[in-house]
Amino acid sequence: MQRVTSYIPAGEDDSAPAGRVELTHDGRHLRRKALKLSSGESVMLDLKEAVLFATGDRLVLEDGTKIEIVARPEELYEIHAHDALHLIQLAWHLGNRHLPSQIEERRILILRDHVIRQMLEGLGAHVHEVVEPFQPVRGAYHSENSHGDHHHHGHHHD
Repeated sequence: MQRVTSYIPAGEDDSAPAGRVELTHDGRHLRRKALKLSSGESVMLDLKEAVLFATGDRLVLEDGTKIEIVARPEELYEIHAHDALHLIQLAWHLGNRHLPSQIEERRILILRDHVIRQMLEGLGAHVHEVVEPFQPVRGAYHSENSHGDHHHHGHHHD
């Protein structure tokens, strides 16, 4: 089994990857794990610190082969508001509960939780069930610019 020796953040390498691994949001927070690629083969990830990987990040194997991380579709709630201010207010309520949220211009996506759905609908939100890849906003303590030398990345997570 080949080992992952480093990784490259999304957007910093435009070469075609040799393979891919699909992971859920929670499954993309890794330090040490055997990962099964879409081809069926496995690779061993073993990093000094846990990393929250994003869609498009590349794992670099011992032989230089690059494997792309892809967000696996998950069961989510799609949240719509009456207007932009209402969407901001809904985002504040979700953030106040420390819920991972994918915030877009006209909607918010969160992992399904019936209690949160009731809260959102009580606040006037329109909530729909969807299945999509989930890429929530990284927390304030995650450094977007801590990419270093691509061999070790000291990301901090909240």
